[in-house]
Amino acid sequence: MKNELPLELHIPEPKLRPGDAPDFSDMKLPAAGSAPRPDTHAQARDTHHLVYDLIRVLDDDGKAVGPWNPKLDPETLKRGLRYMLLTRAYDDRMQRAQRTGKTSFYMTCTGEEAVAVAQAMALDRGDMCFPTYRQQGLLIARDWSLVDMMCQIYSNSRDRLKGRQLPVMYSSKEAGFFSISGNLGTQFPQAVGWAMASAYKGDRHIAAAWIGDGSTSEGDFHHALTFGAVYRAPVLLNIVNNQWAISSFQGFAGGELTTFAARAVGFGLPGLRVDGNDFLAVYAATQWAAERARANLGPTVIELFTYRASAHSTSDDPDRYRPAGEGKCWPLGDPVERLKRHLTGLGVWSDAEHDAQILELTEIVRTAGKEAESYGTLGTGPTVSASTMFDDVFKEMPWHLRQQRQQLGI
Repeated sequence: MKNELPLELHIPEPKLRPGDAPDFSDMKLPAAGSAPRPDTHAQARDTHHLVYDLIRVLDDDGKAVGPWNPKLDPETLKRGLRYMLLTRAYDDRMQRAQRTGKTSFYMTCTGEEAVAVAQAMALDRGDMCFPTYRQQGLLIARDWSLVDMMCQIYSNSRDRLKGRQLPVMYSSKEAGFFSISGNLGTQFPQAVGWAMASAYKGDRHIAAAWIGDGSTSEGDFHHALTFGAVYRAPVLLNIVNNQWAISSFQGFAGGELTTFAARAVGFGLPGLRVDGNDFLAVYAATQWAAERARANLGPTVIELFTYRASAHSTSDDPDRYRPAGEGKCWPLGDPVERLKRHLTGLGVWSDAEHDAQILELTEIVRTAGKEAESYGTLGTGPTVSASTMFDDVFKEMPWHLRQQRQQLGI
């Protein structure tokens, strides 16, 4: 039978464009506490309904409800709030540093602080993190030096990476923070490989990796899930679905068709879809997945459903491709404000304490910034000597490179 209709190609199109009013009325959110919590030893197939659900703990009144409530004590919650506020203060200063010419580039994680901070706190310090470029909260929650982070951004004389990496692409073996890669998607297979090696050696440490929604369309994503599933690698595979890649919406990565967590199903892996702006939900899901990994039950795919409230980077203007102010209308709110409301409701926090902490953390970041700048900035120097360009690259430097370096007088 002849097909009378001409074929048409579907091009994903965002629902709204610049000039439109933000509108999330079609987003159906399940009630907080309604998602069931399977036993950590459950079969992967018994978790597959959760890839279409949304794990939420904090309700609209800031109360922790449902089976996923991790029942954290107030001091742990306060520590989580402090780390998120410190991350936000750090982002603010480094964004301004870029705008004043002290570095070339910066990326904030505004609105996504709960992802890195809660996950860092749910993991063990010895677990290896393979982050993408919006997880500075991992280092901050592991109490890493702000001065060290700033020196990397400034590429100054104290930059541990000796000016070889783009700003914000930190690396710290001591903090369990694998070098960030500008080639998106690579962290997934690297994390799976590290986890396989840990299991092969009979170690006790697991790995965790993060990529954005756009990077799930890369081949590296699928390679990692295949190897992770086949070898039951002890790894957490986190997809930060913040709705936007650099300037294209998540539909170009398949987000119109199904959830990103649903990709776990085809690989026989458990998958969780989590409210990424709910500190308690992120913590609980990470804890659940980590327990599975440590019990030799293999990987878990976690989709962290959140929103990129700020620009992709200092080189980006989001008002050119999405409605202005859309981030402020995000139905799942601000992770900092939500945790603050929860602590206030418990009677262990107040507006005065919150304001005082913001002032304290702002001063800590300011002091760290002054020290980091004393070692130089990208615009003013001093920088690491060019004579170090081959350090840490070769175990034994080839003769012709030694000769060339001598000829340059470095």
